[in-house]
Amino acid sequence: MNPPAIPFDRYYNYDEMTAHLHSLAQQYPKLMRLSSIAKSHRGRSVWLVELTNPETGPADEKPGFYIDAQIHAEEHATSATALYAIWHLLTGYGTDEEVTRLLDTQVFYILPRINPDGAEFSLTSPYHPWCGNGRFLPGEDRIDGLVPQDIDGDGFIAQMRVPDPKGEWKCSAADPDLMVQREPGEEGGTYFRLYPEGRIRNHDGLHVAIERGNDGNMNRNFPINWSPREYGAGEYPFSEPEAMGMGRLILDHPNICGMCAYHTHGGIILRPSMTRMDADMSPRDLALYKGLGKVGTRLTGYPVISTYEEFTPDKSKVRHGSLKDWVYEEMGIICFSTELWDIETEAGARKAGYYNLAPADDETAGVIQDWVKQNVGEQGFRPWRAVDHPELGPVEVGGMVYIWSYRNPPGHLLEDICRRNVLFNLRHAAAAPQVRIDELTSEALGADLHRVTAVVSNHGYLPTNLSDVAIANGVAKTVTVTIAGAPVEMNPQVADLGHLSGRNERATTWSPWGEQWSPVTKKAEWLVRGPGEITVTARSQKGGTSRATLRLE
Repeated sequence: MNPPAIPFDRYYNYDEMTAHLHSLAQQYPKLMRLSSIAKSHRGRSVWLVELTNPETGPADEKPGFYIDAQIHAEEHATSATALYAIWHLLTGYGTDEEVTRLLDTQVFYILPRINPDGAEFSLTSPYHPWCGNGRFLPGEDRIDGLVPQDIDGDGFIAQMRVPDPKGEWKCSAADPDLMVQREPGEEGGTYFRLYPEGRIRNHDGLHVAIERGNDGNMNRNFPINWSPREYGAGEYPFSEPEAMGMGRLILDHPNICGMCAYHTHGGIILRPSMTRMDADMSPRDLALYKGLGKVGTRLTGYPVISTYEEFTPDKSKVRHGSLKDWVYEEMGIICFSTELWDIETEAGARKAGYYNLAPADDETAGVIQDWVKQNVGEQGFRPWRAVDHPELGPVEVGGMVYIWSYRNPPGHLLEDICRRNVLFNLRHAAAAPQVRIDELTSEALGADLHRVTAVVSNHGYLPTNLSDVAIANGVAKTVTVTIAGAPVEMNPQVADLGHLSGRNERATTWSPWGEQWSPVTKKAEWLVRGPGEITVTARSQKGGTSRATLRLE
């Protein structure tokens, strides 16, 4: 069977994405199931792809790994990477050892485009630098102030430079296309104010208001530390149908033990905590995140950083209501958020810190702008041209097209970004707990009595409880072993083994003085009356289900 041809050098609209998903589902009916978890405000399906080999067991008896993409409308590279993950898993099954093993032993839940309304509006001309969903389109939620619009009719939303002697910007002496900061005390030149391209609603003739949006930042719509003061947080947790569908999916699949949420940009992998310093986290959980993070850095080239310590500019204003915070702090699931696409590094520009929504300095801005002109062209940089603005009068429109420069890579770089990040996802998935019955034996004691012993182990990197947070919150389910097929004369039919450690614990607690580690292997014993065939089943919510049979003579 020839793999389906999906070029990963461009971005796909809703109909194209949907067609690719249906085509994959038709070509790989055994491995892939396609369904919808929600309908958007404007009637589009939020597609869910479930991938596993059903011949090796039902999906709900296997560890699950979850990937989502494009919760924010303008982050198109994320959707491409999630589609690549689906394609890579399907086309690699049977030829790629890791892919084959993962689909035989685990299940993947992939949401390639959470926000189909916002993505469609952002992806079609004029391109909107915007993160909302279909409840409001850009500007519909604004009463006053700037509403992004394509003023000059070129199909792009770029910037406006408005002449103003009080302005903080000026043209660079080296490149009049480049806007640089006016220096302290500098007078006597031509200065500008910079605004996103758009109209000014209810303009008072003096001030261009940038009103706080209410257009659906769904990554603030989850039920932890939720606050209506967050940008786009919604009316209440899960108020947006797409976020509600995500929440229902996660809650209905307690086998999920690893997650990755794709975002852009920055070229970084974000880990917890969202709200606390590392010193306030569980040391074992922190070590676990750092261990997995090293693998991520090796495969992607992206550093792994604390969301709170290194990605929150104002520590007094922590982010509320995010997915990663909810699934880790409440459920103890090991979750990363990957910020794809690092324009600073790609352009060879200086990178000062990780929360780079603007260049570090004028020199950096020049390096990035030159790179965009050479590698993206007019889709990433629009030549400045004079426009008579309806509210502001004579202005110039042009400059960087934020969505196709900072936010998303050009097509010729896209596939490599997809590939590197998907390889990390697969390695994270492979770290799942894997509960297996290693031995099942019996000893005849006479009078048809048998002592049956089951030895059960966790062969995975992660413990069956996943994290200390899961234990502290009382959500970590223990491993149970059940015997069936013959009368049990002694010991409970269902044995509770507690939690089984993963091999990560030895990597994080090793000591030359011989520290004691938690067991990765335990046994259960029963006194059973035979003869007959017995079946022993070991169950772990996160580590899967294992069965073994034995004939008692």
